[in-house]
Amino acid sequence: MAGPLTGLTVLEIAGMGPGPFCAMMLADMGADVLRIQRPSPGAKKDRPNPVVGRGMRTIVVDLKSGAGRDAVLRLAEKSDALIEGFRPGVMERLGLGPDVCLTRNPRLVYGRMTGWGQHGPLSDLAGHDINYIALTGALAAIGTSDSGPIVPLNLLGDFGGGGMMLAFGILCALIEAAKSGKGQVVDAAMTDGAAALMATTYGYYAAGRWQVERGSNLLDGAAHFYTTYRCADDKWVAVGAIEPQFYANLLNQIGLDQTQFEPQHDQRRWPEWKARLAQIFSTRSRDEWCAVMDGADACFSPVLDLREAPLHPHNVARNTFIDHEGALQPAPAPRFSRTSPEVVRRRVESAQEILGEFGFNDAEIAALSLATS
Repeated sequence: MAGPLTGLTVLEIAGMGPGPFCAMMLADMGADVLRIQRPSPGAKKDRPNPVVGRGMRTIVVDLKSGAGRDAVLRLAEKSDALIEGFRPGVMERLGLGPDVCLTRNPRLVYGRMTGWGQHGPLSDLAGHDINYIALTGALAAIGTSDSGPIVPLNLLGDFGGGGMMLAFGILCALIEAAKSGKGQVVDAAMTDGAAALMATTYGYYAAGRWQVERGSNLLDGAAHFYTTYRCADDKWVAVGAIEPQFYANLLNQIGLDQTQFEPQHDQRRWPEWKARLAQIFSTRSRDEWCAVMDGADACFSPVLDLREAPLHPHNVARNTFIDHEGALQPAPAPRFSRTSPEVVRRRVESAQEILGEFGFNDAEIAALSLATS
């Protein structure tokens, strides 16, 4: 591994969604991530996600057994960070809470991924991405004036406000631990993370530049120059011509007299102008509009689906998507000039090989009845 986190050892107590995404980000950057999978006898195994498990190693450990608990503690002793995504109190009941782990390894960074956080009135309740972003104001802000809130996949809570924020927190704590010699707990709540992603929007609101009504603001689709339009073939294009020079280029390329669409930020005229642009874009196919706009500096893009995006020339030129182990997937990001990360094949090794690296002898490994996954 050649990434900037080469030499870092991370334990992931296998979970769902944001925890594995955080682990993937760290593994992409060169960290040696060991996933601790719980046994599921008699249960149907889901097909593993071919992306979020890339570059990691996996062993199966029964966390409810004394031997399994002790094995995880020994692994934590020789690790730099640990990731867990259970509800508050579960790891403590398993005997694997941060107090126990930090006693065994005072430099350990203990990353906790939850929706509501480790404390608060909702901390013990179930939830999903949609619930967390609903509580932060993010969900209410996404949609049009005549729609209800529109669900933005599970990008804001699970991944942006969750897994990515946890990765950031873990690395912050590791930098501090390098100076102080002391680890700590990172309490990453998706509510906190989603709220942080809304910082600019809350800033606009505080300055009187954002309305709480959906579809009435510069960046929520209300503006005719910052929205999407349906084309003749039922495909879509996106325009984001906020700055005057790009606005002028956009109108010129689609054959409109700019003087009829000024002043640009007169919100009273936005619905009328948006309807006019919608009518124009509906007259040609998406690809025809791409040809018209080719080379124009007008903040114009085709709206591509999951099949089309990897084939776009810009994404191809930058290797934004890669074919790894038969699955087309996003490449590691961001890029580095010197310690460039590389995606390696899923590291399938025997429990004996993996645990031997951590100092377990053959008898100890045999007693655990561990397996690789």
